[in-house]
Amino acid sequence: MIKRLLSSRLDEWVSPDVAVCLLRVGVSLLMMTHGWPKLLNVLAGDFSFGDPIGIGEAPSLILVAFAEFVCSVFILLGLWTRIAIFPLITTMLVAAFVAHAGDPFSDKELSLFFLLSYVTLFLSGPGKYSLDQKLWGK
Repeated sequence: MIKRLLSSRLDEWVSPDVAVCLLRVGVSLLMMTHGWPKLLNVLAGDFSFGDPIGIGEAPSLILVAFAEFVCSVFILLGLWTRIAIFPLITTMLVAAFVAHAGDPFSDKELSLFFLLSYVTLFLSGPGKYSLDQKLWGK
């Protein structure tokens, strides 16, 4: 037991696909809690939002709501995972390095954590327990 705990090999402890699934589902659910209120604002017609890249408040809110909620649903399901990650990576880059550019690190920390998680998922792929795997295989 101790030998397995000290092992640097993931496959001696748990399947890497289980680990990727846990990361994919967990990060998606956490991000959806950020996107849901924004999506509700879009549906209610309340477009008051920041404009960090100069495209206007309404387009900024719509794009962020789409990324944070809709793309998170795709990642949660493991459907078109690598494609759905691009808007989220872009959103987290803008959040960390544009919207919070002058803020202390503690204000950038969450967006950087999500960014790191999405880059990891992009590199690993959706894993065995995903609709991508069920629909298209390897």
